[in-house]
Amino acid sequence: MALMPVTESMFLIAESREHPMHVGGLQLFVPPGDPHELAQLIHDKFTTGEMHELFRKRPGRPVNVMGSLTWSREDDIDFEYHVRRVVLPSPGRIRELFQFLSLNHSTPLDRYRPMWELHIIEGLADGRIALYTKVHHSLVDGVSALKLMMNTLTTDREDRNGVATWDPSLFRAKKTAAEAPSTMERIKGGATFGLGLAGDLFDFVPAAARIGMRAIKSEGAQLPLRAPRTMFNVPIGGARRFAAESWSIARMVKVAKELDVTLNDIICAMCAGALRGYLIDQDALPELPLIAMVPVSLRKDGEDNGPGNSVSTILCNLGTHESDPLTRLKCITNSTAKGKDMMRELNTLESLAFGAATMLPLLFGPVPGFVNNTPPPFNVIISNVPGPKGELYWNGAKLDGIYPASIVCDGMALNITVASNGDSMNFGLIGCRRSVPHLQRMLTHLENSLEELEKAVSA
Repeated sequence: MALMPVTESMFLIAESREHPMHVGGLQLFVPPGDPHELAQLIHDKFTTGEMHELFRKRPGRPVNVMGSLTWSREDDIDFEYHVRRVVLPSPGRIRELFQFLSLNHSTPLDRYRPMWELHIIEGLADGRIALYTKVHHSLVDGVSALKLMMNTLTTDREDRNGVATWDPSLFRAKKTAAEAPSTMERIKGGATFGLGLAGDLFDFVPAAARIGMRAIKSEGAQLPLRAPRTMFNVPIGGARRFAAESWSIARMVKVAKELDVTLNDIICAMCAGALRGYLIDQDALPELPLIAMVPVSLRKDGEDNGPGNSVSTILCNLGTHESDPLTRLKCITNSTAKGKDMMRELNTLESLAFGAATMLPLLFGPVPGFVNNTPPPFNVIISNVPGPKGELYWNGAKLDGIYPASIVCDGMALNITVASNGDSMNFGLIGCRRSVPHLQRMLTHLENSLEELEKAVSA
């Protein structure tokens, strides 16, 4: 057995029935011919062949003792369990697809098996085939999960050599079963990890002190535990609701250029306007502005560390107390600029420590009374995961959309994750079914928010 890094084990430690810690994704494909034939081909490709070690990892046993500390290896993969083929009920609308995803995203992954599932979904009225994947966050973060899926695709519509996501040929560091580490190598690796962790913990106290001093010096940078209490910052149940929609990147870029801001600023501004509109509808808009936690990848440009977790965070003032869209946008750009300035002064350990400190209150969410009696560290999570810029294909089937489905937890009942592909920016919203009623109405508010910005630019 191999010891887990803290950045992996924390997602298993924090998990419960009401708080499954998997990330998901919905991909839509336009078949080159018969949809049924494409579904069969996907099933055949994804249930045969070799498998990379990442997808053979499962928590150590006994699960209740070692399952959050060590990894074991599964030699025999039960493809009938992990790869599932389903047909949507008639009439096969997007509504039925989202209902299927909402129900399945509510269910935790089995810790006695490698923690992933793939659902091949037929029955859409428009003839497209959908793939819904679930992978535990202890295995991958959002960026590496998207990269794994992108590795299977090509820009050549005539290419018929597409393989499964876990094919070893797609990974730079290829390891077959014969190349798996021996027991002694695993013990040595565990000892090395233990020493490394001890060193990290030894460095954490001075790193935390440096972070505190820099945060104080970074005037205007948003700090944790200063967010207002909202309807999103409550204890949650286990049921989820999923909603998603796409917007033209060209529309968003046009506004960004006119206002001399980034595309990510426009994404945050759309979310800010939508949250303001939604909360007004619920008669629940606080006087103080909402604060968003925005994950920041620590992977440097051109760097490919493979799968895993390498993420920190900044906090963003969404300006939801302002009715004018341009004033809200100014709040956002000022806040993110200060946050990025602070992050640039931190080394990797300090960045991870800051992200851990920001997220730490969420780990105490299951403690009775904690959420209701502690200021929220932030109000909502907004993630932007860059995707492919051109058209991509898998064995002739065109990728027609990528919609992320992330994590919610006690004190954080709504998560907005955005992924791009081609000229589309795809918003995936996941929320606690009980705490965030009528989640799909957020989609209308997102469109209204973008229209507000367009009108402000043309005025």
